[in-house]
Amino acid sequence: MVSHQIRHVATHLLTPLLMCLGMGLAYLGAFHQPEPNHLALAVVGDAPQVKVLAQTLKDKGGDAFDIITVPGRDDAIAQLRTRDLAAAFIPDAQHPELLVATAGSDTTAMAAESVFQRVTMQQGVPLTVTDITTPSSGDPTAQGIFFLLVTLSIGSYASVAAIGAAGAGLSMRIRALIGLVTSLAVSLIGLALSGPVFHVVDHDNAAIWAMSWLYSAGILAIGIGLHTFLKRWTTLAMMVLFVMLNFTSSGGVYTPWLQNDFFGALHSFWNGAGFVEGARSLLYFDSNGLSGRLVSLVLWFAAGIVLMIVAAIAEMRRATLEPRHALHETPAAIEEKTEEEIEETVGV
Repeated sequence: MVSHQIRHVATHLLTPLLMCLGMGLAYLGAFHQPEPNHLALAVVGDAPQVKVLAQTLKDKGGDAFDIITVPGRDDAIAQLRTRDLAAAFIPDAQHPELLVATAGSDTTAMAAESVFQRVTMQQGVPLTVTDITTPSSGDPTAQGIFFLLVTLSIGSYASVAAIGAAGAGLSMRIRALIGLVTSLAVSLIGLALSGPVFHVVDHDNAAIWAMSWLYSAGILAIGIGLHTFLKRWTTLAMMVLFVMLNFTSSGGVYTPWLQNDFFGALHSFWNGAGFVEGARSLLYFDSNGLSGRLVSLVLWFAAGIVLMIVAAIAEMRRATLEPRHALHETPAAIEEKTEEEIEETVGV
């Protein structure tokens, strides 16, 4: 009897232990050693010494830097606004200047500054750093968008567990409607906190709210669809998709320019990156790159819709067999269903 209970406890401990392992692998793998990885830099000017400096930095940095030359300051600013560049260095014997866009990533700007600080230290002159963006009044580091992402994500995937545990007896259509309304509530909470409460978002509130709703609705749709097939393992799957892989690849802490290629590849299409970079584009970069990020959010939501349709079909087929199985359902089977509900809720 005791050995059976120990095995029972061990089985239920598997989920939190896997969460522990997954979080460690994801967060330490993404953040433990930020180093430049094809960091896009420019040296401004067309003089021979400018090209020599750019080539010297490229030779020393190897794959760490992708360094180009641009003819003028305006060209550099234009490429910073489209986020093709992380920084642009303007050489000068007395007053060298570094152009950065901290709203795109404060950590990336700092990494670029450290590169050119070494150059100007060798020259014995101070480096002037100019930020071409203006973060909002409540978000001087421009990282508040990432924490808005965290808020929306936790509210969304935790709601999946609640709907799965308490609404298992409802039809897929009703659960989908509940999910849609829940995503509306999550997005409104996010908007209220990031807007009037903390002033992370100080303009284009309606557009940020719409993106928040689309992002949250995509997570809920995918989660509701997955629950039909994964049951108690849904919470773990949601954490893998929308916490472990999502936060680490969003660009909110480090952009792909400071991460390994795996997280950089995820950044190109994952929904968290879609929200963070889309919001940054809207708030700080004149909507440059916004359309592509909106497409990624729409595709994630569409994937959730398809998954719910597949789940609804599977549930209808399963329903035709349930009357026969219900007559033979044992107390152990009933207990297992109850435990699944408890484990889903606790797993959040």
